[in-house]
Amino acid sequence: MFIVTLTYLKPVEEIDALMHDHVEWLKKGYEDGLFIASGRRIPRTGGVILARSGDEAALRENLARDPFVIHGAARCDVVEFAPSMTSPGAEVLKSL
Repeated sequence: MFIVTLTYLKPVEEIDALMHDHVEWLKKGYEDGLFIASGRRIPRTGGVILARSGDEAALRENLARDPFVIHGAARCDVVEFAPSMTSPGAEVLKSL
């Protein structure tokens, strides 16, 4: 699986102006089966996306289509992660 961190590069007001389009982009990622989970970082300095393992180049191409990235409002960092241990109930993460 991949852990994607988004870091805001612009003020939150500019982020909020792009939020609707960003959410629509996220929904497409879920429909395509690429994204597992997503949400805001706390404090609100960016976001986190868990994505399925597979083709990192294709993931990066998808991330480049995020409206936050297109408008220079956020950058994405990608880390590949292979869970080897999980708590009870989270075993499915080992297969993603």
